[in-house]
Amino acid sequence: MANVQPIKSYETLMNTSVMAMLAEYERTPVAEDSVNGHTAAAWMRGKPRSRLNVEILSVATANPKYRFSQSETFERAKVAFPQFARMDALFLNGGIEARHSCVPADWCVDTHSWEERTEIYQREALALLEDVATRAVADAGLRHADIDFLVVNTISGLTVPSLDARLMNRLDFRRTIERLPIFGFGCGGGAAGLARAAQLAQANPGANVLFLTVELASLCARPNDASLSNFVAAALFADGAAGVVLNSRGAGIAASRGARLPRIGAVGDHCWPGTEHVLGLDIKNDGFGMVLRPELPGIIRKGLREAVDGFLERNDLELESFTGFLIHAGGRKILEPAQDVLEIGSDKLRHSWSVLRDYGNMSSATCLFMLERALQAGDKGPHLMAAFGPGVSAYFVSMHL
Repeated sequence: MANVQPIKSYETLMNTSVMAMLAEYERTPVAEDSVNGHTAAAWMRGKPRSRLNVEILSVATANPKYRFSQSETFERAKVAFPQFARMDALFLNGGIEARHSCVPADWCVDTHSWEERTEIYQREALALLEDVATRAVADAGLRHADIDFLVVNTISGLTVPSLDARLMNRLDFRRTIERLPIFGFGCGGGAAGLARAAQLAQANPGANVLFLTVELASLCARPNDASLSNFVAAALFADGAAGVVLNSRGAGIAASRGARLPRIGAVGDHCWPGTEHVLGLDIKNDGFGMVLRPELPGIIRKGLREAVDGFLERNDLELESFTGFLIHAGGRKILEPAQDVLEIGSDKLRHSWSVLRDYGNMSSATCLFMLERALQAGDKGPHLMAAFGPGVSAYFVSMHL
């Protein structure tokens, strides 16, 4: 790359950021969060943030080969969960028509060990990552050797060496590429990971940042867990992967042709204290145990508008200026309260609803499927991406398509 400023090391960047955060923390008074019924001081909304100007060079998505209709899935779920056989509405009226899986249908109704799950996870996750990475890089007009930073997010499996390290041995990345594996963001990982990747791109002008995320929620199926949370998870979650290439100076092929690229302008987080028990994963003897409490839609309904307003205020944005919204398609119980509290019509959430219908909840990958659909549809103007993960936390990305 010609006339490119030297790339700061990730370690230097993070050390500087952490020291600044600690200094700010020492100057900041303690306050309660209004979600718990207390008055939030003005500082809770956060200090104004510097804006980003990071271009989205490409987006690629992929799913594993098995695809099942929601009605087919419910018939198998009744075998594994006969005590919930009458709760067909949860499967059939949830807005989902089909989902993808990395394992055949019968696999999910049997018990499996951690060892078996992990072996399948490593094989199938890497195959999907290789696919989306190769297509995202090519669509950006780049080679694997042109990527400077590799950020890989997941929540549905464990592997050491990490997925990014394993991917280094399958694709022709430079040996000096700087890597960041992310684990723990859950369904929020698509937006949160995209935000972290955008911040890396902004801090390193001219660098090409490849963000990847993969989720194989099918491997978390545990038919020996008779809880309602596990049954709800069986009705919602699915498998998918996505990749995005970012650059803060537009080094892709579209830029070289003079095209205007979509860009990320602002990112932010919000965590609701005292909610860590509502959403997440427990470590069980035979796999991850789903934590999915019924309080989650209430947290969205009660706290989302304040969190969004705080993000907008910090970045000098207005809700009315957004022409579209990419709200994580976590299910009807997520999209409906979000639509109500943000006071937006279903037309502005059409990509969220259509991805939910066609793919189900693919955890972190879902938001990027929605972004891809918005780009394919030729949508223009300001869009707000939002996703939710364990914590409970919300992650925001403001972009102009």
